[in-house]
Amino acid sequence: MSHSELACVYAALILHDDGLEISADNIQKLTTAANVKVEPYWPGLFAKLFANKSMDDLITNVGAGGGGAISSGGGGGGGAAAEAGGAADKEEEKKDEPEEESDEDMGFSLFD
Repeated sequence: MSHSELACVYAALILHDDGLEISADNIQKLTTAANVKVEPYWPGLFAKLFANKSMDDLITNVGAGGGGAISSGGGGGGGAAAEAGGAADKEEEKKDEPEEESDEDMGFSLFD
């Protein structure tokens, strides 16, 4: 991330925190007041971004992944067949899990 981009991010956060409009002019004013040289296209890009997106949405969704779950099913077949196969897999997993034995079944306990 470049210094110009980072300065615009901080300027946008400051403007949002103060309840001011996040515009190219306001971002440019803040970066100029902070003695940070910014390439002229960055304030405009950030202003366009926040014209369409809410800063609150971006703040609350930091780190929220955009990827979906990965399915490891085989190719072909219909949706119903895949669901039935998934249900069968879950039943097999339950059967494969060994039941826990109690201390009494092993013939000793912790306090013998």
